[in-house]
Amino acid sequence: MENLITLVNKLQRACTALGDHGEESSLPTLWDALPAIAVVGGQSSGKSSVLESIVGKDFLPRGAGIVTRRPLVLQLHRIDEGREYAEFMHQPRKRFTDFAAVRKEISDETDRETGRTKQISTVPIHLSIFSPNVVNLTLVDLPGLTKVAVDGQPESIVQDIENMVRSYIEKPNCIILAISPANQDLATSDAIKISREVDPKGERTFGVLTKIDLMDKGTDAVDILEGRSYKLRFPWIGVVNRSQADINKSVDMIAARRREREYFATSPEYRHLTDRMGSEHLGKMLSKHLETVIKSRIPGLQSLINKTITELEAELNRLGKPIASDAGGKLYAIMEICRTFDQIFKEHLDGVRPGGDKIYSVFDNQLPAALKRLQFDKHLSMENVRKLITEADGYQPHLIAPEQGYRRLIEFSLVTIRGPAEAAVDAVHAILKDLTHKAIGETMELKQYPTLRSEVANAAIESLDRMREESKKATLQLVDMEIGYLTVEYFRKLPQDIEKGGNPTHSVFDRYNDSYLRRVGTNVLSYVNMVCASLRNSIPKSVVYCQVREAKRGLLDHFFTELGKKESKQLGKLLDEDPAIMQRRSNLAKRLELYRSAQEEIDAVAWSK
Repeated sequence: MENLITLVNKLQRACTALGDHGEESSLPTLWDALPAIAVVGGQSSGKSSVLESIVGKDFLPRGAGIVTRRPLVLQLHRIDEGREYAEFMHQPRKRFTDFAAVRKEISDETDRETGRTKQISTVPIHLSIFSPNVVNLTLVDLPGLTKVAVDGQPESIVQDIENMVRSYIEKPNCIILAISPANQDLATSDAIKISREVDPKGERTFGVLTKIDLMDKGTDAVDILEGRSYKLRFPWIGVVNRSQADINKSVDMIAARRREREYFATSPEYRHLTDRMGSEHLGKMLSKHLETVIKSRIPGLQSLINKTITELEAELNRLGKPIASDAGGKLYAIMEICRTFDQIFKEHLDGVRPGGDKIYSVFDNQLPAALKRLQFDKHLSMENVRKLITEADGYQPHLIAPEQGYRRLIEFSLVTIRGPAEAAVDAVHAILKDLTHKAIGETMELKQYPTLRSEVANAAIESLDRMREESKKATLQLVDMEIGYLTVEYFRKLPQDIEKGGNPTHSVFDRYNDSYLRRVGTNVLSYVNMVCASLRNSIPKSVVYCQVREAKRGLLDHFFTELGKKESKQLGKLLDEDPAIMQRRSNLAKRLELYRSAQEEIDAVAWSK
């Protein structure tokens, strides 16, 4: 069973090393699931003396005011023989055999985190003590509860300490060691007050009564120790700590334990309670109880560990593999990432992912609306028709039909279609760019490499820009073709209309009358509308062929060509992974290793039960 406490000690140390010490975490915290004993008490309650009595060494800082300003995770390891020593997790290769140096290091490490102020910190200090005089046990020493702030401390310090203590003891897996001085009214005990709030039935609270030897003459603590004053599930334990004079004289802790046993054995009031009094009994009882609690929590720990391993593996898969070291591996990795991006981009165009339908909306809504807004009938008003035909005739009026006038009127109208045609090209270009950015954002592998992400984005946009220019050239050529060569069959009807409508021998002024000009305008409008209808169908074909089809076929062709020319060092620059992601992958891998190790060890313990 001692292996259980050793295992929990190991897991707690690993959790702290990974930053998982009961604070906010993006993943389930093993720390919160591990049973722990939190030592709670007010200032001057004798809390430090109780811990030192359990350990049998002077090692805790002392002084006025708030001395403990960070949680101290104290892990006791019983060894069969050898010299006692201590180790800090933040100095793993250094053994402390001088416990005065341990006290100093606790103070120094506290100052490193909080500065030389009287602030507090929630980041724990891990201290392991190896000794033949201890039991296997883990205790978390918390800052002493206080009612007022001292000089140099913010007014919030009282509430800050209470919040820290509460964050530990409110967890259902926490065993509360509530330290109260016997020479004060139990009703005013800070430890009992806060313990009652989080554990009203006293089911996980152990009451420890200190300073029994300092009670006023004629009074005793029997009612408390026998559970009549304040009942807890577990019996109260009384301890007699060293006096301040003993501490000043550096009285040996082993001798102090002997004197404590003698006190209870020889005191008439407490003689009948001797077998469950004293710091030695307290340590053994806590060790035994912690083992029992850990054993009962094994199924829950196994469930949490298995669930977390699955989540960690999924997160590591999402982050991708580490970077390859050789040029071939780097090139292959880049090509694979680019292919993934290219496939996602195509899925947007093909309707597997959203966005491609916006291109059809350009052809079905935007382009027709733009053509309609051209309002050819206004361009072909009587005044414009008269003006252009007259100018086209020059010094010699037309004989039968004003062919040059017709051409100018048609060119004047058709040239305006270039605007909507160009706008359709730009609109599709904007959609393709948007889909490119979406595809880049949805390519999880590109998040791993910011430089590659930027290079792929730039290469894709440059390709789309080239395709836009080609598309614009081809699309505007369609309009220019209609302007450059008119459909003859349509105009062969015009002489028949003239024969029906008038005599070509009429004077030039008769040829410019309103009826005649109106008929010319109507003919031109009809022809322009016919051409418009044709372009409405052909412009989308040109745009799709030159932009959409080309983007699907070879969006990154130019990038791949340039990629093949790069050397290993240049390829490495493309794979300069975001340091935050590298750090996260490293942390996740360490956490996964911790959980897998815990899984194996807990499973081994579970099978051995």
